[in-house]
Parts: sequence; structure tokens; C-alpha cells
Amino acid sequence: MNAKDTDGSFKNNRAFFKICRSLPEHSKKEINLFLLPLRFENLIQIIHNMKEIIFSLPQEALGTASSVVLLGDFNDWDLDKAILLKKGKDGIWKAAVKLKPGHTYEYRFLLDDGRWVNDWAATAYVHKHHFGIDNSVITIGEDTVVAKEPAKAASARAKAPAKKAAKAPAKPARSTGGKIAEIIKNDLTKIEGVGPAIAKLLEKENIHSFKDLSKATAKKLKEILDAAGSKFAMHNPKSWPKQAKLAAAEKWEELKALQDELIGGK
Repeated sequence: MNAKDTDGSFKNNRAFFKICRSLPEHSKKEINLFLLPLRFENLIQIIHNMKEIIFSLPQEALGTASSVVLLGDFNDWDLDKAILLKKGKDGIWKAAVKLKPGHTYEYRFLLDDGRWVNDWAATAYVHKHHFGIDNSVITIGEDTVVAKEPAKAASARAKAPAKKAAKAPAKPARSTGGKIAEIIKNDLTKIEGVGPAIAKLLEKENIHSFKDLSKATAKKLKEILDAAGSKFAMHNPKSWPKQAKLAAAEKWEELKALQDELIGGK
């Protein structure tokens, strides 16, 4: 049989299945092998559009562990599909994964001693309140560029505890006067009642950190929500400053106890 079947598709062709097996799990789901005749050129286009992302972790993050795998939305958090990281000469553990642009993925690293570790260089983190953990987050844009982090820089990041990675300060911006203006940013979604959309509203009002939020009055916060429309006005921010104060002081157990008593931040 020729490479292309008589109907112009590769649905029943051996070459088609060979290429499909090379795709990441999340891409395979988008191909219905039984209902949709997919032409070879279309399949090649899917592969061509994938972005190769380099996930990395410094040696210091492993501690006494000797190996690490990558799990996330892109492999259904399935240990059987875990992606093994390989240690480079620079001491950095890396794995290349092809991901589809326009998607956001949550992920973490699992060490062979049973510990879960976040990506200390992640662009964002999301708090899973019911599990009491943070997941690393990556959004693949059309212009996503993966920069290889120097070994020294990665090592410096490793000195900070993994739990504090979500609270790492943003890169300082240099002002026209030559002075450095540093903005501390925290993951405000760790506050019960604050979602990604509300967090963006707060940032527009220069509330970037737990400390900023702890200093805001409930009245001021309510004004921000009301001004954003009925979709946000329904939220009650009364407990947010108190929660933020505990988060700023890293009193996580007290924060969890308080949140367990709250419903939607109220």
C-alpha cells in the first residue's frame, strides 16, 4: 500500500499511527481516529505548530533524591506517562516537552524519594486549597520563547525553599532616575475568595502582595469590586485583609484554619 490511502487520508495507514504515537498525550485526544479522516499534511501541521518547552530543576532541589520525573495536565498526571528528566553537565535536570500554543498547563516534579517539588522558575503558581499545595503553571503562547537559565542563576534560585517560590519578587524595574523600583508580587489567589480575575483587579489598584492586601480596608476592596461590575460586586472581601496578614507572616496553619471556617472568603 502506498503512503497515502485512496481516500487521501492516513486514517487506516500504518504511517499515520506511527506519527500519532509520537505526539504528546493531550494532542492525541484531539484526533478522533475512527470518525475524522485526517490528511497527512494536517497532521504534519499539528506537529509543526507544537512548541518545545524545556522544563528544568537544579540539583539542589533534589536533596538526597537521585531522579526526578515531570507530571502535569499534559500527561494527565499519570505516573505511567511520567517524563524523566536527565541531568546535564551543568548539574541542571532537564526534559523537553512539545506543547500546543494557546493552552495553560499545571505541573509539578516528583522525586524518587516521594517528595513533590515545584518549578522554582515557573512563570506562575496556582494554589489548590483542598490539597493545601501549589502547582506550577505555564501558558504556551504563540511567541513563547524558552530561555536556558545559566547554572549559577538556577543554583541561586535553589537556595529559596520551594514553598516560597510563589512569593519570589518580580525582577526589579529600573526607573529613569537610575534607581531600582522593586515590586513584590504574591499569589493572591491563595486568599480564599480571590480568584485569578479578582487578583488582576487588585493588581490594577497596586495591590500586588499579601502585605498590600493586608493594609487595604474592606471598604476600599468593596469599592474596587463594585466598580468592576455586578459580576464582582457579589463578593464579600471582609476577611481578605486578615487572611493576607497571616499569609504575609507565613502563618500557613493559622491561615488554613481560618479558611476552613470561611465560605467564598466570607
